[in-house]
Order: sequence, then structure tokens, then C-alpha cells
Amino acid sequence: MSNIKIKNFTIDNNRPFTLVAGLNVLETEEITEQVISECISVSKELGIPYIFKASYDKANRSSIDSYRGPGIEKGMQILSDLKHKYDVPIISDVHNEEEVEVAKDVLDIIQIPAFLCRQTDLVGRIAKSGVPVNIKKAQFMSPTDIENVINKFKSYGNDQLLLCERGTSFGYNNLVVDMIGLASLKAYNHPVIFDVTHSLQKPGGLGDKTAGRRESVLDLAKSGMALGLAGLFLEVHPDPDKAMCDGPCALPLSNLKELLLQVKSLDDLVKSFKKIDLN
Repeated sequence: MSNIKIKNFTIDNNRPFTLVAGLNVLETEEITEQVISECISVSKELGIPYIFKASYDKANRSSIDSYRGPGIEKGMQILSDLKHKYDVPIISDVHNEEEVEVAKDVLDIIQIPAFLCRQTDLVGRIAKSGVPVNIKKAQFMSPTDIENVINKFKSYGNDQLLLCERGTSFGYNNLVVDMIGLASLKAYNHPVIFDVTHSLQKPGGLGDKTAGRRESVLDLAKSGMALGLAGLFLEVHPDPDKAMCDGPCALPLSNLKELLLQVKSLDDLVKSFKKIDLN
């Protein structure tokens, strides 16, 4: 079983889950500090390993008028400052080969966005950075399709891979999560992360914006984590209705502790069970 070591903890499907949480995209300094402080406080209280997530640029937006973030130069400086101020691992996504050269010196995990996970040149540049990679499985891909992406990364010499489920296209403006497919990702022997908030998207559902089903975040999180996964990916916000990106999917920051209490109890229970071979 492959696992990923980050700072003083290990990300593994058979260990207590790791929390990846933060903002969809960097916003004001006040909001960013509020989110990272609360995430650190709650995860430390509950004994959950934690990685802060925020994008410095959202290249894939519904509208030309959508907020994208501070950009690579300013964004990487913000993420670097947060990393050292709070002594916390950082994950963010890159969109082209040039960004990788800047990001690899700051990020503890580089994320390849779902729509770009098959881009061979980008895969190669990320792989050669030597930094662990979170592979977002594209919305149009089946669980078996991800094997080709894994093999691309390994061919470039990087097998420090996380596999991330973020929903599958189901007709227009809708995503679903196939629980059998999610469970099957573990067969590749890499840690599996469940991005529950992005799985709640209704892409383009508001015309020039993405709609979402925030009210279902707890139900979906518990459903996915009942499979025994390595990590849970959440985007949180102090006031989701005022979030600058993907607010309809974001978990209100005030609900983070209670959600994690329930998910942690479930994760502990599931991982205490004796494994059954049903083949």
C-alpha cells in the first residue's frame, strides 16, 4: 500500500483520515486568516491531521466576470506566508507548466485540476517536481480511466499520488458520486481523498455561476467516509452566501467542528471493523 508522508503524519486509507480544508480561492486577508485559524484549532482539538487548501487562481470559471483570485505571484507569497506563520502543510492547484516551477518551492502537495488531469505535458512537469500530487479525477472519467493518469505520473518518476473523487457528470448541470466507483479507487493502492463539497456542485446551474447543494454536505461526507478513505476535502467559508467562488457548495465555518466530530466517529468505527473478503 502506497502512502504519503507530510510533516509528522501519514496519509493512508487504513489510518485515521486527514482533513484537507480551506477556501475555494484566496479572498481577503481577514477571511483567509479566519478560515485557517479555525481549521487548525478544530483539527488540533479533534486530533485530525490537517492540510490547508486555497487556490491562488481559478482558471476554470463559468463566466469571464467571475473572480479568479490574486494570481500566481501574489498568491504564492500569501500561501508561503501562511505556511510559515501557522506551520501547516499547504495544497493548491496549478494550471500550466510554468506555474509548477513557482509552486513546487511552496506547496507540500500540488493538485492537478480535474479538467487537466489528462494533459500529458502538465502531468510530466508536475511529476518531475518531486512533490506529492493530488489527482482530481475528471468529472467525465470512470474510476478505471484513472489508471492511465496514474501510469503517466509513474512513467515520469513520481508515485507519490493521492486520488481525489469530486463527482461524475450526470446529465446537464449535475454531478453524482458513485459509491462503488469511489471504493474501487482504493484498488490502485494510493490514498483516496473525497472532495465532498465539489461533488455537490451543479455546474452552470445559475447560468453564469455554479449552483450547489450545501444542505447535503454532511450526508454525502458520511456516505463517502463510510468506505474507509484516507482523507476528506472540504471548502469552508464564514459566510458562504458571500463567498467569491462556489459559495453554494461551501460548508459554513461554524459547522466545521460538528461535521468533523460525526465524520471522525464514523471513520474510527469503520476502520475498527475486520475486513471481509467477498470475492
